Amino acid sequence: MEEQDEIIETPIEKEEEEAPIAGIGTMVFGKWDASEVVCSDPGISRYINLKMIGAPHTGGRHANAWFGKQELSVTERFINNLMRSGKYSGKKQYCAKSLEDAFDTMNSKSGVNPLQKFIDAITEAAPCEETTRVRIGAVSQPKAVDSSPSRRLDLALRNLAIGAASATMKSKKTLTEGIISEISKASEGDVNSFAVGKRHEVERIAASAR
Repeated sequence: MEEQDEIIETPIEKEEEEAPIAGIGTMVFGKWDASEVVCSDPGISRYINLKMIGAPHTGGRHANAWFGKQELSVTERFINNLMRSGKYSGKKQYCAKSLEDAFDTMNSKSGVNPLQKFIDAITEAAPCEETTRVRIGAVSQPKAVDSSPSRRLDLALRNLAIGAASATMKSKKTLTEGIISEISKASEGDVNSFAVGKRHEVERIAASAR
């Protein structure tokens, strides 16, 4: 009988997976670790992006892409909302510095990661329901609708920024103090916060339109 050649199976070497480099894209302002932040709202958690590399200024590179906002850090989106109108329009460096100082102050007072309070404030300020106008014949009436996760995040960031900026109007408060006040109140669900109060108002109108 012919001897069969022994087939020696050599194990295929698996390509070593590259370990993620700690710190890159997870440190906001180079100080706060975003990897330990938890979002209690599963609806908007997939749309919250805390990655930041360098300065919070992407130059609108994701503006024309489908769902390109998901690639932007929520901290940069919040800074952009602070510049919507009024005396902070176009002052991005000032708004970014004010947010960084606000995070430093919140950490020194409470010892908690300020990013966690920021995400908690977004969660409390994101409305779940809104109203739209439905036209039936010649009559249009309000109808309650569920808000999409992306729009919930948009409204939360917008209302938090409006509340922080409006706190400085006709007062001696700086923008840093306005941001601290708004985020601290909103993270606790306080109705005195502009964003939380706006959410309750919108949801109350939606509940009456069901």
